[in-house]
This record gives sequence, C-alpha cells and structure tokens, in this order.
Amino acid sequence: MFDSVDFVLDEHTEPLAPSLAAAPPDEAVLLDAYSKAITEVVDRVGPAVVRIDVWHRANAARAGSGSGVIVAPDGLVLTNSHVVGGAARVELMTTEGRSLTARVVGDDPDTDLALVRVDAPVTLPAAALGDSKRLRRGQLVVAIGNPLGFESTVTAGVVSALGRSLRARTGRLIDDVIQTDAALNPGNSGGPLVSSRGEVIGVNTAIIQGAQGICFAVAANTANFVLGELVRHGRVRRAYIGISAQQTTIPRRMQLAAGLTQGSAATISTSEPGSPANRAGLLTGDMIVSLDGAPITGADDLIRLLTGERIGKPVEIGVLRLGKPRAFSLVPEERKRA
Repeated sequence: MFDSVDFVLDEHTEPLAPSLAAAPPDEAVLLDAYSKAITEVVDRVGPAVVRIDVWHRANAARAGSGSGVIVAPDGLVLTNSHVVGGAARVELMTTEGRSLTARVVGDDPDTDLALVRVDAPVTLPAAALGDSKRLRRGQLVVAIGNPLGFESTVTAGVVSALGRSLRARTGRLIDDVIQTDAALNPGNSGGPLVSSRGEVIGVNTAIIQGAQGICFAVAANTANFVLGELVRHGRVRRAYIGISAQQTTIPRRMQLAAGLTQGSAATISTSEPGSPANRAGLLTGDMIVSLDGAPITGADDLIRLLTGERIGKPVEIGVLRLGKPRAFSLVPEERKRA
C-alpha cells in the first residue's frame, strides 16, 4: 500500500510558460457537424427566401403575409396558394431589405402551391429544387421563413415521415406530403424546407394547431411539376382517375416474383365511388407499379404522368394485388377545379 501524499504547490513554482497556456478556440472547431451543416444551408439558401405581403383589395389594409423561395434569378417565386390566392396586390421583401412588387403567375389550390413573378427586371439569388424521392426518415432538414413576422427565421429538425396525405382547401388530398418536426408557425407558409445538401426538398404548407413537432411540406417533386405547368399554361390541367395514394415499399419477395426493378409503388388508400379507377375495378390496397409501361414508384409519379394530355385517352394501370401482377384499363377524365 502506498501512503496518501498531499501535493502542495510551492509558492516559488514558476507559472506555465506562455506557449503552454490555453489558446483561444478556433471558431471552426466550435462548430460541430450538425451546426456546420445548418449554417452552410442557411448561407446558401437563406438569401433566396422572401417575405410575401398580400392585399386582396387595392386600397384595403394588408390581408396577410407569408414566405416564398426564389427558384429563378429573374424573380420567379414559389409559395403557397393559401398565401397569395385571390391577391390583388403582392409585395416581396428580400433578406437585404429590398421591396419588390410582383404578380401571381398561377395558382394551384389542389396542391396549395402558387407561382409569383417580380414585375421589374431583376437578378436575384435563387435556390435549386431537389429530388424529394431521395429523402429518408430521420434525415436532417432546415426550414427558413418569416413566422409571425420574425423575418429570416431558421429552424431545424428531421424528416418525421414520408408519403403523408394532407387535405387541401379544395377538399382534394395532397399526396406525397413530407412530415417534419422542424418548427413551423403562421408566416412560414410558402417557405422552403431544405436538405443538408442545400436543395429545396419541400414547400412548407401546414401545421396542426395544438400539436408540437407535427408540420408538413409539399414535396419538391410535386412542386417541380406544378411549377412547370404554371409557367407554361398559367394553370394545372390534370387527368383524374379518382384515387388517393401514398408511396410504400414493395417487399423484396414480391418484387422478385413480379420481375420488378423498382423498390416502391403507389398504394391506393381510397378509391372514390363512380370514379374511373373505381369503375375499372381498382381497389384500396392495390399497389400501382406502372402507368402505360412507365414505372410508378410513388404518388408523385402518378401526379406527374396524369397530365392534361391523357384526358379522354385509355391508359393501362399495372398493379400488384396480394402480391400478384394485374393490369387494368381506364379512361382518365378532366378533374374539375373546385
């Protein structure tokens, strides 16, 4: 056994040499991987986020405000339909404090998306739309917007779930919605949900009042389709087959047995009575894997392929029913705007 020994610093002990003193920590060292990812996303996408102020009548008081994200340098801004729908006057405020008048190019209440264009010739920082199909649950995401008037607010969280359905104001279900726990509040609507790669993978659209950590964004793939339609036609003309669906994984054994290369499908969650799908014999639980030979890996593929050109023309729907391949023919109709 060793006897305990008390060590006492001699009063003549020399202080530590300056070279051994603690150096000021470098800022980069203080930023862990999580913080670094978020700050890089904000630096990249933040300048492309704008505040949107709306007036429903020319001489009335401001009707409300929301957020938007610039998707083209010439002043094309993606936002929510419920932010700018019916607006008589729209003004944008950039992160630099620049005020710009704008007009609504097109509005699609069925997906709660709208497109706004700046009136004056401009060159603005823009953000890129990513591929929302590559998202995974648990993936880091960042929301940027102007909640409750607090401009350029950043919140972070994860992708809580994929393939959710959310009912739009028109009564139609918006399919393939992203659920996140990144905090959203009134005013975040229309702002971007951004991946750690700095790509916009969703447009923030809704919260559940009274709940915490349950927020929703329209998937970027859906937004990309709607954006293209609004730019070309000013509206979205869609074929209607009368189902709601969500992306689900095809079990490996079913995939091999059916000879499929894709790992996911659009599974029917509801089929409306009297609709083209219902008349053709499609049932709840059927996994749609193809449309006219094109693979269907999720609800956004159906949305993308059921364009106006297919209205009134027969299409073949390939499904897995109880694991066995089946084919159905139906004629899409034009869906009326509510």
